[in-house]
Amino acid sequence: MANISLNSLTKKYGSTEVLHHIEAEIEDGEFVVIVGPSGCGKSTLLRMVAGLESVTSGDVMIGGNRVNDLEPANRDIAMVFQNYALYPHMSVRQNMAYGLKIRGKPKEEITRRVEEAADILEIGAYLDRKPRQLSGGQRQRVAMGRAIVRDPQVFLFDEPLSNLDAKLRVQMRLEIRKLQKRLGVTSIFVTHDQVEAMTLGDRLMVLNGGYVEQFGTPIELYERPASVFVAGFIGSPAMNFIAGHSDGGDLILPGGAKIRTNLSRKADILVGIRPEHLVRNDEDGAISMQVEVLEHLGGVTLLHGPLEGSDQQIVASLNGISVVEVGETVRFDAPERALHLFDPATEKRIEA
Repeated sequence: MANISLNSLTKKYGSTEVLHHIEAEIEDGEFVVIVGPSGCGKSTLLRMVAGLESVTSGDVMIGGNRVNDLEPANRDIAMVFQNYALYPHMSVRQNMAYGLKIRGKPKEEITRRVEEAADILEIGAYLDRKPRQLSGGQRQRVAMGRAIVRDPQVFLFDEPLSNLDAKLRVQMRLEIRKLQKRLGVTSIFVTHDQVEAMTLGDRLMVLNGGYVEQFGTPIELYERPASVFVAGFIGSPAMNFIAGHSDGGDLILPGGAKIRTNLSRKADILVGIRPEHLVRNDEDGAISMQVEVLEHLGGVTLLHGPLEGSDQQIVASLNGISVVEVGETVRFDAPERALHLFDPATEKRIEA
């Protein structure tokens, strides 16, 4: 097993810089998820670790060794791709054994490793089938089995679940997490799905435009987002952002609503409130909205509508099937501990 260090890692295509001085320390056995929107540089960064993309500047260190100039085959990594990358003319057994065979491993060892991996992944019954005879989930298990048999220092996952349906994605991500814990292999997993990221990662690296916005545990990112981007990206439904003003004690929101805070300075503030942290208080709640759309999701009901006295749209999440009608005015409290304050100019977090 091995730790991974990314030291001021930069990637350019011609004069265009797509990754900007990425810094990260990934511990031995840690599961790190790189998450962000399409085009933010997630897969490029993963491919640089794998050796499939060259490094413009900076260093990739695996197990204390600089690997910038090593070929992918010499980095002791195994990669699981989005499209499975299985050989269609080979059986499952042959696909899983191929990497060991070309490395000259003894036949007995290859057989043992393949059968052990098949047992872990519960695909022993499919070893003699061809990939075309398998479902998408089964093919992904084979792709993971091919990675496991190599017994690498590092697993790299490039959006491996994106081709699966929603139900199977949930099942497979749980299995990947259990598998990684069982094997204890240092792993980097790329996804654009923030729910997937939150459930899988020991820590998350949030990328935006080739920059690291924040690198921390799922709870840290949820409870103390470092920027408007992280706050809006992590959490579902997304955080509400309301343009307000601090008078040195109260936050004054559009429509005149006031919320008490410990922020002593006077300034324009962008206030973030998660929908699930709005607490209904129809008598004297500070925040009032007129309900325009209701979404009944069973466990929760989402209320959509404008903040009273403004055209600012907000979302509130109430437990259960709430008895609320479209057109009704509903009032909420926003506990101070649930407020996230950001500088409107820099979009960075402000500490009260």
